[in-house]
Amino acid sequence: MQETFFYFKRMKKILFAILLLGSSCTVQKINCSIKKSEVFNQGHMGMMVVDPIKDKTLIDINSGKYFIPASNTKLFTFYTSYTVLGDSLINGLNYLEKGDSLIFWGTGDPSLLHPDLKNEKAINFLKNSKKELYLLDNFEQVDAFGPGWSWDWYNAYYATERSAFPIYGNVLRFKYDIGDPNFTINPTWFKPFLSAQKTENWTGYNFKRDRYQNLFSYQFTDKPEQKSFERDIPFVTSAELTALMLSAILDKKITLIKDQAYFSEEPKKLLSTPADSIYAQMMKISDNFLAEQLLLLVSDQLSNKLSTRDAIAYAKENLLGDLPDEPVWYDGSGLSARNMFTPRSIIALLAKIRAEVPLEKIKAYFPAGGESGTIRNWYPSDPGQEPYIYAKTGTLSMSNALSGYLITKSGKILHFSCLFNNYTISSNELKTELQKILYRLHDQY
Repeated sequence: MQETFFYFKRMKKILFAILLLGSSCTVQKINCSIKKSEVFNQGHMGMMVVDPIKDKTLIDINSGKYFIPASNTKLFTFYTSYTVLGDSLINGLNYLEKGDSLIFWGTGDPSLLHPDLKNEKAINFLKNSKKELYLLDNFEQVDAFGPGWSWDWYNAYYATERSAFPIYGNVLRFKYDIGDPNFTINPTWFKPFLSAQKTENWTGYNFKRDRYQNLFSYQFTDKPEQKSFERDIPFVTSAELTALMLSAILDKKITLIKDQAYFSEEPKKLLSTPADSIYAQMMKISDNFLAEQLLLLVSDQLSNKLSTRDAIAYAKENLLGDLPDEPVWYDGSGLSARNMFTPRSIIALLAKIRAEVPLEKIKAYFPAGGESGTIRNWYPSDPGQEPYIYAKTGTLSMSNALSGYLITKSGKILHFSCLFNNYTISSNELKTELQKILYRLHDQY
C-alpha cells in the first residue's frame, strides 16, 4: 500500500516535470520564431509576456526601451480614471446657487447629449431650475488639441476638440439609411451652416468643415447612395457657442459670465452618467475624445479645475510611482507622438489593473479578440470557444501596439505587451504575424 502511494507520488512529480519541460520548450520555440521573423525584424519591436502566477517572464524583447504607444496610452487613462472616479456616476456639472441665480460650469463630462451615450441629466436639471441661469466660462482651462497633435486633424472625428463643457460629443453627426430620401444631421443647430456642391466625380458623400469656423460642406450627385453610413465631423467649440446651444435646447436664456472669483468657492456637484459606460466605449472602440475628457474629469474631481497636465502629474506621483520606468505621458488618448512607455511598465500596469478591477469588468471594458471593439476581426478563438484575448490596440503612423490579457487553453491568464515602431510594412502584416504568436501561447502554454 505504501509502495503504491510513493509510486503515484513519484509519477505525479514526473508528469509535472514533463509538463514544465513541454511548456519551457514551447516558450523557447516561440522566442526563436519571433527572433527569426522576417516581419518583426523590419522595425523596432518591444515585447513582453509574463505568467503572473509563476512570476515568470516568458518573452522579453526590448522590454526596457521606450516606444510610442499610440492608443495603448488609454490603459494609463483608464487606470487613472477608474482609481480616481470609480465605476459609478461621474460629476456632470459644477454649480453655485446665489439668491435667484444659478451659476454653473463644465467638468469635462463628455456624455451630455452625446450621440451614443445620450445623457440628459444636466439638461433636465437646468430646465427644471426656476433660477436665472449663468454659464461660467472655464473654457480657457482646456486646449482644444493636445500637445503634439497634428494641425490637419481638425476635420477628423478621431481628433475631436477637447473642451470644458462638451455637448453632443463636440461633433456633428451625419447619418444615412438606405431607402431614406436624404441624410440627417445631429444637432440640427448647424443645418444653416451646411452647404452643398454638386459633383460628377461621385465617390460617396464627402463631408468637410472649414479649418477655423463652423462652416460645413458636402458633395452630392443625382445618383442614389448605395450604402448606409454614419460620419462624425468635429465642430469648433467655445463658451459662446455652448451658451447659445444650451439656450436653444432649454428654450431659456443662458448668460455667459467670466468672473473667475466663483472658482474659489466649493461648488455643488450634479452626478450624471455611469463611468462604466464611458470606460467601455473608450476602450472598446478606442474613442480618443472620451479618453481626453476622462482626464479632465479626474482633474475636476481632484481640484475643481480642468487640467490634463495636473491629472497626469497626480497619476504619476500617486498611482504609478512603482512602475519600472517613468511614463513619458502627455495626453489621454495617445494621439500625441510625444507619449513614450516601455513594455515592462505596461506589464506592471496590467498587473495593477488585474489587482484592482474584477475580471468580469475587464472583459466588459476591453476589446475581445474576434468578438468586439477594435479587435473584432483579429485574434479569434477556436469555433465555439470564448475569446482568449482581451487587449487594447494602438495605431499611429509608424506605431502599432497591442497590450492586455491572454487566456490559455490550460486556464492561465498571461499579461502581454507588444509595441511596434518605425515599420514601413502594413499594420495587417504585423497583426497577422502577432496573431500566430499569441495563438501559439494560447494553444500550447
